[in-house]
Amino acid sequence: MLKIAICDDDLGELTRISVLLNQYQAEKEPSFKYDVFSNPIDLLDAMKRKDYHILILDVLMPGLNGIEAAREIRGFDEEIKIIFLTSSKEFAVDSYAVDAHYYMLKPGTAQKLFPILDRIFLESQRGEAALQIKTASGFTRIPFGRIEFLEIFSKKLRFHLADGAVKEFSGSLSDFEEELLSREEFIKVHRSYIVNMASIFSLDPKALTTCARQVVPISRLLYGQVREAYMQYLFWEKGVK
Repeated sequence: MLKIAICDDDLGELTRISVLLNQYQAEKEPSFKYDVFSNPIDLLDAMKRKDYHILILDVLMPGLNGIEAAREIRGFDEEIKIIFLTSSKEFAVDSYAVDAHYYMLKPGTAQKLFPILDRIFLESQRGEAALQIKTASGFTRIPFGRIEFLEIFSKKLRFHLADGAVKEFSGSLSDFEEELLSREEFIKVHRSYIVNMASIFSLDPKALTTCARQVVPISRLLYGQVREAYMQYLFWEKGVK
């Protein structure tokens, strides 16, 4: 059973999201429980004793704000799906630096929240999708969500992972290009690099920096396309309404 935490200092919004979760459960009958918190201090204290799978977290709160709370949470929980809830788009890029799953503008509505929950519940049923890599000794499985970027270097493929690890295999970029680029989160930024847009921390015309602080060059000819794709990924595919 999935467990959901909601944290918002606005009692009206906290009640609204709770009502929506009750409605979602009544209509679609998924198995989950939820707890509500009016401040991030109580949330963090509860998370020391309970495991949550989904967190609906307000960004703008007095004292410890949602982004700061999420940074602390990522220190001990890399798996929880964080859905930021706020009245402003200005923190969207910051939210992805803490690996936010979605960024939803207030007020919460069924039209905004339900499709997000649909995807998360579907993913939980399917298990974690992964790339299958054939090796000399058999196969290696790398979850797509763990890949920050892939590069080709001296005829070797290097998979740079979110935890800083690098897995190296013989092959060419074209071996996995079609499969990776068929997924909404991956984009080719250079003839030698494919990047997971969920891992982008910052972006400029010459290079991007990942959340693990790796620098990846961007082709001058591709920058406009990369920037547009990244903005769509943040604000459209990831649920900003």
